[in-house]
Amino acid sequence: MTDTNIDTEIGIDTGTEAETNQRTSETDRVDGSVSIADPDIGSDAMQRVQSVLESGMLADGPEVRAFEESFAAYCGADRAVATSNGTTALHTALEAVGLEEGDAVITSPFSFVASANAIRLAGGKPVFADIDPETYTLDPADVERILAKRDDIAGLVPVHLYGLAADMDSLCAIADDHDLFVVEDACQAHGAAIDGDRVGALGDAACFSFYPTKNMTTGEGGMVTTNRDDVADRAASFVNHGRDVGDGGSYEHVALGHNYRLTSLAAAIGRAQLERLPEFNRARRTHAAYYDDQLDSLPLETPTEPAGYRHVYHQYTVRTENREALAATLDDHNVDTGVYYETPIHQQPAYETVSTAAATLPNAERAAKTVLSLPVHPTLSERDRRTVVEAVRDHYSQ
Repeated sequence: MTDTNIDTEIGIDTGTEAETNQRTSETDRVDGSVSIADPDIGSDAMQRVQSVLESGMLADGPEVRAFEESFAAYCGADRAVATSNGTTALHTALEAVGLEEGDAVITSPFSFVASANAIRLAGGKPVFADIDPETYTLDPADVERILAKRDDIAGLVPVHLYGLAADMDSLCAIADDHDLFVVEDACQAHGAAIDGDRVGALGDAACFSFYPTKNMTTGEGGMVTTNRDDVADRAASFVNHGRDVGDGGSYEHVALGHNYRLTSLAAAIGRAQLERLPEFNRARRTHAAYYDDQLDSLPLETPTEPAGYRHVYHQYTVRTENREALAATLDDHNVDTGVYYETPIHQQPAYETVSTAAATLPNAERAAKTVLSLPVHPTLSERDRRTVVEAVRDHYSQ
């Protein structure tokens, strides 16, 4: 399935060329700097926020329901439940799929810490499996290794890192064999796909973040998507203090829950951003293709996109054994970079007491020492891209 087909088959408006060109020209900054992120909110989102302000319905309400419905359709999922951020989406999803106190869950050590934190917040125990060194996502073979040794694993939380989906075919097959739940951490992968099927509907549930640096934003915000009505109903109750979702917002609280609701103001931004997400992702892929071509001959590793996968490049992450020197050269050229993530989760101080914290996970540990992300956000201009490439080439010509 082509990018155009996957973006247009549910009728998403991709925005106007004039708006894109106008926004792009604004990135030609006077100082010539190239930022690592540059959220593009747009006038349409501002108008929608104004409409919500004028309506007076600022908290959870019809605007949030409309955003949930549109986002579920975009992912090819049956249901969606909006939350206050990506971490609360993960916590909510784990509670909704039935994680119980003390259950062990396999996840990636190479991710933002929220992936593992949510397991602990839901009462579970994170167990870290190593990553595939090419994709930076959970290695199915290492998952199998752990399952052969342990009988307390209840589920998997694969992370779709940097905009690339994990090996969901293999991981879901493993889960089926061992009767495990699968919760996708898709917080960095809005629109990523495998064989034309978008992340968000590949496991029992999936979680997204709408933090400002993500492929689309609501400022802060999150979403749980699922094809299971029972999961969706439990999630909707959990984010609203455990209220009975079938009772029209009464004060009948049937379970323990939190206030993890998304506001209507955030949902208004999200609806506008979702309409532009295909445009944003195409721009990221265009920038990534340019880097792939221009950096091909240099002694550094560029991102992998396996056959059948659609990478949406939340980050364009290269790998080099002398990361600090390359970052310093780029900084000299006024190009921002980022390291995601410098310390694997199992080596974080907060994880010293977790049973698998002392594990040796060589692929994750090497990645943490060698990865460097270059600017790939949609508002990069052609001059920005040339500046990035020229800075990298300059480093290797010294």
